[in-house]
Amino acid sequence: MYEVLDDTAAQIILAIESGDSIRRVAQHLHTPYETVRQAVNRLEDAGYVRYDDGLSVVDDRVRDAARELVAASAGVSPPSIEEAYVIPQFGDWPFAFTRIDAVYVWTQGGYQVGREPDDYPLFLAVRERDVDAWGAFFESFDLPTAFERQPRDELEGPLQIVLEPRPSLDIEHVEGYPVIPRAETIEYMRENYAQFQSALAMLDRMYEDLDLGVTYRETEGHSYKLQQPK
Repeated sequence: MYEVLDDTAAQIILAIESGDSIRRVAQHLHTPYETVRQAVNRLEDAGYVRYDDGLSVVDDRVRDAARELVAASAGVSPPSIEEAYVIPQFGDWPFAFTRIDAVYVWTQGGYQVGREPDDYPLFLAVRERDVDAWGAFFESFDLPTAFERQPRDELEGPLQIVLEPRPSLDIEHVEGYPVIPRAETIEYMRENYAQFQSALAMLDRMYEDLDLGVTYRETEGHSYKLQQPK
């Protein structure tokens, strides 16, 4: 039966929250709907998942096996930046993208600043009581964690996870990504106005209910084309 549990199927098992539709799982994984649908059919035939007013995993042991498979795969082939955005969704605890990543998510991939492919931190807000669990989780994927961004020369690879512990989380979702609220993101951008002036103007153009009083100004080095993480 385990021949059904390839890397894609394992990721689907980990991404499923009870009651999810196939489309929602595809959105979480940023994977084509048809790819997910075919894998779900195989998993359902094998008895790993069932569909009854939504998807569910039949046994937590299946989820544990899937997590071990995905982590082992990451150990052999380090995750890409795009894959790193998906990995936190395999954890058992809530989180939300924050700081630079909140800007990235709310601009739907249109504004990227302060990171390079060989030096790429991801910023996650997590609950204080889950910090140790998140640390162990990311360690299983060979991803270092810290509470502040670490210098590139102190890391073995380009990726790092910067955790921001909070007493509780207020989470919204944009194109499948959990993220801190838009108002909080805008406040962060205003506090760092020189860095995010163009991003504020982007939000002003993207969301009709906003009136931020900023002017759109294209800045060299920033991309305004909507795109997935690279």
